[in-house]
Amino acid sequence: MSAPDGSPVGAERSIGQLFASATADMSALVHDEIALAKAQLKQDVKRGATSGGAFMAAGVLLLFSLPMLNFALAYGIRTWSDWNLAVCFLLSFAANVLIALLLVLIGIVFAKKAKKGRGPQKVAASVKETAGVLQKAKPHPRPELPEDRGPQAIEAVARSSS
Repeated sequence: MSAPDGSPVGAERSIGQLFASATADMSALVHDEIALAKAQLKQDVKRGATSGGAFMAAGVLLLFSLPMLNFALAYGIRTWSDWNLAVCFLLSFAANVLIALLLVLIGIVFAKKAKKGRGPQKVAASVKETAGVLQKAKPHPRPELPEDRGPQAIEAVARSSS
């Protein structure tokens, strides 16, 4: 039986070998996580495109059915009122114009709200505030390392194990 890096189990491995093994495992884990994120993103984009296509098809179908609705409205007015058919079609057209004006007014209200919105400016201000706080932050004091655990000792171990 052997360890993942090929060395026999129970054999003494140096800190450098352990560190190299941990680094390789972390690298593989990061690569796997990136691949998973890409796969999930691809699936989400595919679902979004399918959803968008379905909404677009529904909109086109509704757009092509509007003339039938106008004819039905005009003939319905004619049936209920016995008015001239031309007047009934003009009333149907007027109803469409009123609905269009209502939608334009709603669009104008939302456009004004979007123009007043300061989303990106708020985010930029928050980032500047965070940067200011971090510039003033002081690192925590770290305890002194013993002589045999100093940077030179760690570097010597790393050099001897590579």
